[in-house]
Amino acid sequence: MTRDPASTPLLVACALGIERLALRTGGRAGADAPVTVLRTGMGPRAAERAMTRALEGGALRDAAVVATGFCAGLAPGMHPGDLVVAEETRDAHGRTPCVSPDLLVKELVRAVPGRTVHTGPLTGSDHVIRGHERGDLLATGAVAVDMESAATLRAATTAAGGDGRPVAAVRVVVDAPEHELVRIGTLRGGLSAFRVLRAVLPAFFEWHRSLLLPRR
Repeated sequence: MTRDPASTPLLVACALGIERLALRTGGRAGADAPVTVLRTGMGPRAAERAMTRALEGGALRDAAVVATGFCAGLAPGMHPGDLVVAEETRDAHGRTPCVSPDLLVKELVRAVPGRTVHTGPLTGSDHVIRGHERGDLLATGAVAVDMESAATLRAATTAAGGDGRPVAAVRVVVDAPEHELVRIGTLRGGLSAFRVLRAVLPAFFEWHRSLLLPRR
């Protein structure tokens, strides 16, 4: 079935003002449908509340949803500015499969050339992880952690009209095993991650466009 792009908006959710600034200054060229950047606030509860309200009705009721922003990488060798495309998000409440992560990887490589793109499970936390927690989460198979993506996608798929809603999660590494936020060099790593986040929107638009094509 062919979907009307004008009736299938894209909702991009992030937690922090600095993330929203990066996304809003990244431009809208290439979007086929209305795009809303929603700042949810920090933490899983804030993300769930904000998403539920946004999707209750009106123009965003049928929106496709991308959770994005910064994250902590879990694997050795990850660097600030690396990208993470979730195959699924997970937390204590369960797992949410993501739609077409392979397409997002392809489009991110094109949008942000030279940046490493990691794929795998993206796990949720209700606090900033430190020390041994990073290794504990890595042992579960997760490649990165943040506080909002799992709650965001869970709320998106359980809200009214959420059955079958396309969802995805793309995060930019700002904190990694050899580059923790508490260490010297944080500012440079943060600026690198900010610049990458500014550049990701074209990949989201291509992912969204693919959802509107006829299925054969």
